[in-house]
Amino acid sequence: METLRDSIEIKTTPEVLFKCLINIFSSEENYRAWHRDHVTCQWIKGDAFEKGSILYMEEYLHGELHKMKCLATNYEPNRTIEYKLLFPVSIICPKGSFAIEQKEKNCTFTATLYFRFSKIFSLFDKRRKEALEKHMKEEGENLKKLLET
Repeated sequence: METLRDSIEIKTTPEVLFKCLINIFSSEENYRAWHRDHVTCQWIKGDAFEKGSILYMEEYLHGELHKMKCLATNYEPNRTIEYKLLFPVSIICPKGSFAIEQKEKNCTFTATLYFRFSKIFSLFDKRRKEALEKHMKEEGENLKKLLET
């Protein structure tokens, strides 16, 4: 399995960072403010990242609109959010996570995506892989700007 991971240091507390993530995924306006390629998101079952809840999202990746659903699988306030992507996205990308780690007066925010068929993904879909890496990096940088300004 191939892993795409992006980490960024943010001058904030785990509590503030976690609350910001919950707010981002709680309204279309906040979701769109996080990244220019985000279109919509809404909880179609349960509450924000509560285990078993389902989130529907639309965003542009590598110039194409992607419609995705994810199932929240693990939720540790101020530390981690883990989710499974649902079919058909799960064929290629079965899961992802957000992690928050305290570092003295800062936090490290890490977004991770896991992909099946790692060699095929890397060799035959290099453009999409690079676009995903860029998108993840921009999300981290935008989160930092939201929290530090």
